[in-house]
Amino acid sequence: MVSQAVTITNATGLHLRPAGVLCELSMGFKSKITFKTDDNYEANAKSVLSVLGACVKPQQTIVLACDGEDEEEALKTLVHAIETGLGE
Repeated sequence: MVSQAVTITNATGLHLRPAGVLCELSMGFKSKITFKTDDNYEANAKSVLSVLGACVKPQQTIVLACDGEDEEEALKTLVHAIETGLGE
């Protein structure tokens, strides 16, 4: 298992569009992918409803965790996507 803290950079946090991008990217990996917020909410990054339920705000830091055969690639890809605004 690998994990890394990453700050949400887009101006509106993880609302529907960036949450969808995060989920779509996550579903491309075999690893289990989750993240925790600062209030210990754990979200499944492959579920839009779970990601939206985390209510992640702009500039909030989350801890992204990947566990599985492609965990390193998954973490690298997702951290880059989050740091570059998830398409926004």
